[in-house]
Amino acid sequence: MKAVILLSGGLDSTVCMAVAKSKNYDLYPISFNYHQRHSIELESAKKVAAFFDAKRHLIIDTNMNQIGGSALTDKSINVPDRDPDTEDVPVTYVPARNLIFLSYALGYAEVLGAPYVYIGVNAVDYSGYPDCRPEFIKKFQDLADFATKATAAEHKKIKIETPLQNLSKKDIVLLGTKLKAPFALTRSCYNGGEKACGHCDSCKLRLRGFAEAGLKDPIEYME
Repeated sequence: MKAVILLSGGLDSTVCMAVAKSKNYDLYPISFNYHQRHSIELESAKKVAAFFDAKRHLIIDTNMNQIGGSALTDKSINVPDRDPDTEDVPVTYVPARNLIFLSYALGYAEVLGAPYVYIGVNAVDYSGYPDCRPEFIKKFQDLADFATKATAAEHKKIKIETPLQNLSKKDIVLLGTKLKAPFALTRSCYNGGEKACGHCDSCKLRLRGFAEAGLKDPIEYME
């Protein structure tokens, strides 16, 4: 059975892909070059897709930097060093990103005849992004049920799977370890350097997850 996986090359999406692999699905990862500051994640995504022997790795070009409004797409906005547990939505939020990405993935799943779309959203250890919440996924699922020929006319189901939704970063690290996810191939840093900065939200959450799991993060960080 086929499954489309939104693959960024980061920690969560890689564990999400490992979950789909553990179910013996044929994997069709889809990644996005949206002119993000941390485009190094696309190189990681390619390596992760190869590691899992993906059937095809699709990379979509979408120039979200023309919209701007985020430190990840507008280099005039600095990536903040902040407490990732702060409830306000940070400037690293990319407007409607997961809505756009899931729409592409839904169309791709329809073309492939895939009944599942996997996305590694999380609502426990995350930075407060509105498009990572279970409420958003539920609404998108409702939309997906009426949005395509396959779902609206042929009465098929394309289910949005969120296996990490209610897991802490510690639990995600432990699950990935159990499933032998290639953590060393992943990149999570918003600043996008060869070595992770260790100070952005994403780095802090990742480091905390490994520490709480009692494991060492295998990627390199700046001194």
